[in-house]
Amino acid sequence: MRYRYDGVLHEIESPPARLASAITSRIKIMSRLDIAERRLPQDGRIRLAVRGQDVDFRVSTIPSLHGETVVLRVLDRNAVVFDYDRLGLPPEIIRRMEAAFELPNGIVLVTGPTGSGKTTTLYTGLLRLNSVARKIVTIEDPIEYQLTGINQIQVKPQIQLTFANLLRSILRQDPDVIMVGEIRDLETAQIAAQAALTGHLVLSTLHTNSAAASITRLRDMGLEDYLLTAVLRGALAQRLVRRLCTACRRPQAAPPELVDRFDLHQRNNGVPGGAPITLWHAVGCPQCRNTGYRGRQAIAEFLVPDPEIERLVFAHADHPQIERTAVAAGMVTMFDSGLAAALAGTTTIEEVVRSIRAEA
Repeated sequence: MRYRYDGVLHEIESPPARLASAITSRIKIMSRLDIAERRLPQDGRIRLAVRGQDVDFRVSTIPSLHGETVVLRVLDRNAVVFDYDRLGLPPEIIRRMEAAFELPNGIVLVTGPTGSGKTTTLYTGLLRLNSVARKIVTIEDPIEYQLTGINQIQVKPQIQLTFANLLRSILRQDPDVIMVGEIRDLETAQIAAQAALTGHLVLSTLHTNSAAASITRLRDMGLEDYLLTAVLRGALAQRLVRRLCTACRRPQAAPPELVDRFDLHQRNNGVPGGAPITLWHAVGCPQCRNTGYRGRQAIAEFLVPDPEIERLVFAHADHPQIERTAVAAGMVTMFDSGLAAALAGTTTIEEVVRSIRAEA
């Protein structure tokens, strides 16, 4: 048995192997799954009252070599705060995000791998937009949190209730803002683009490694260049890094090799060129389960298409070229955002490199 604390797995003492099937069956019963079916994957949900608060557990089972593997994902609605500042996003990115979300039409994308906080960022934006004057509809798979005043729809592919089919029907409901859980195929991308062209603001996610790569991903799906440039208003790429525990973190002068490798003197604007640079390191204490980290924050980059980037899209440029052009126009890359957080003492360079897997 292993627990994932702040995105990193930690092993705990496991129960005896003879109890494995009994524990698995009990979890299946609680999540209303078929306890007799052990050959196919199953998904379910458990809702429990823990310390007087309702907590949801998303349950997933898959068959493996030595029996079934069961994963429980904890969704505690009371522990999640939909606020940009709590997410840890820099003020400049928050300003650009809010400006994009206030536009009357277009597509705004949030990209990153699974578990990088994309849905939380979109929910935060939706709650800022939520008012009596706006009709907001979401298509999700699954609906993770219920938002008051917003129409949320669960995808059910087994009855042909897909993203594309739902998106077509939603347009007849006269919404102002549409959130599509994920753009997975060309059909969904085309309908989302048409919805943006006809006066709707569409928010969605993609699985790409950078903001610039979202442009090439949509193009590779088959979305026409003229549609892409006409509707894309911005792309946010983000990762989650662990926050240093403020109770036990330790300051230490950065080694000269590390300073040179990441060019920290140029990035650390508040410190004179010759002054030593201080970085903070994880130690571990009872408050952070001896991990040195407590909680997570987002590091991100936000790309706003300009005429030069539109020209590159029509020229079928690759995403590194688009990224270089965006940086020249003022975009701060995700890696630079992470290094800024490390210099500010909220995380470590090791954590930034682990999260982004950057080669430097």
